[in-house]
Amino acid sequence: MKVKFLDLKSQYLSIKEEIDGAIQKVLLDSAFTDGPYVKEFEKNFALMHNAKYCVAVNSGTAALHASLMALEIKAGDEVIVPANTFFSTPLSVTLTGATPVFVDCESEYYNIAVDKIQNAITKNTKAIITVHLYGQPSKLDEIKAIADKNNLFLIEDCAQAHIAKYKEGFVGNFGKCGCFSFYCGKNLGAYGEGGAIITNDETLYEKLLMIRNIGMSRKYYHDLIGHNYRMSGMQGAILDVKLKHLDEWTDARRKNADLYRRYLADCSEIILPNEMDNIKHVYHLFVIRTKKRDKLRHFLDNNQIQTGIHYPIPCHLQKAYDYLNYKIGDFPITEKLSDEIISLPMSEQLKEEEIKYVSGKIKEFFSNRV
Repeated sequence: MKVKFLDLKSQYLSIKEEIDGAIQKVLLDSAFTDGPYVKEFEKNFALMHNAKYCVAVNSGTAALHASLMALEIKAGDEVIVPANTFFSTPLSVTLTGATPVFVDCESEYYNIAVDKIQNAITKNTKAIITVHLYGQPSKLDEIKAIADKNNLFLIEDCAQAHIAKYKEGFVGNFGKCGCFSFYCGKNLGAYGEGGAIITNDETLYEKLLMIRNIGMSRKYYHDLIGHNYRMSGMQGAILDVKLKHLDEWTDARRKNADLYRRYLADCSEIILPNEMDNIKHVYHLFVIRTKKRDKLRHFLDNNQIQTGIHYPIPCHLQKAYDYLNYKIGDFPITEKLSDEIISLPMSEQLKEEEIKYVSGKIKEFFSNRV
C-alpha cells in the first residue's frame, strides 16, 4: 500500500465539477485580480469565523506582514514570537524592520510557553504573535491577559488553524487580527498561494485594504506605503468553493486523528499529540514524537508511507538569523522537538485502512528494535 502525506488530486476530483465551474466563471468574467469573486470569499470567510471583516491577500506571509505594517510596527520595535513555528512568522517581523524575540514552546501542546512570555518583554516590545501550531489553538486567555497587561498588540497566526476554536470562539478573534494561509497544503488551500486577515476593528480593516493595494485608497491615490498583496480572482473563486466543504473536511480530519490514537494507543515508544480541553483542534498535522525519528521515517519511506518533519531546524538557529546571536540551548524544548517530531499522513481523504496500515508499520518498526 502507498500512503501519500497529502492527496490533493483526490480532493480536487471530489469537487471537480464545482471547481471547474468556478474557474470558468472567472475566465468568462475576466475577473483576474481582486474583484467580485475575492469579495464574495472575503464575506463568507469572515462569516464562517464570526468576524466582522476579512481582507484577502496573496499569501499567509503577506497577511502577517500587512498586519504588522497596519499596526505601525517598525525598526527599533520588538515582537515576541514562538521559536517553534514556520519561518514566515518571524520573517514577517523582520520585513517591517523590527526584531523578532523568540520564546520557547511548551512540552505538552508545542505552542508558545505562556510562562516565558513576560520575561521576554522589554520597553521596545510592541506585539505578541501567537501561533496555533498544527491546528491546535494556543492558550489565548492567558496570552491575551499578558498582552493587555503590557499594552501590547496580540496577533494570531492562524495559518494552520482554519475554523479552530478556543472555548466557544473561533481563532482570529481574540487579538487585533488573525492571519491565515491558504497555501495549497493547508486545510483550506488555494491552487497556488493565498492568505487572509480577519479583524473586528474597522479602522484596521480600512488600513489593510490600502496596504494590500499598494497603499491606494482609490486608483492612483497612494495614501500610505503598501504592497501588491492582492489575491487573484481565480484563487478567490476556488477558495469560496472549498470553503463550503471545510466543516465536513475538518470533521474527517478529527475522526482520522481519533483513529490514529486508537491504533497507536499501545505503542509506548511514541508520544501522541495531546489535545487541550475546551478547544477544537483541526489537525492540519498529526505529529508524533520518538527519539528514533530519522530511522522510523526511513523505514516508513521504504514502506511507501510519506511523512514530514515540521520543523527540522528551529527558527532561532536558522542561518538568516545569525545576527540575532541565538545559540543551541537557548530554547531546549523547541530544539528537542526538532529532533523528535514526525508528521504522519493526514487529510480528509485518508482512509481507515491507510491509517491502520501506517500504524501497523510504526509498531512493526519498534517491535523489531526492542
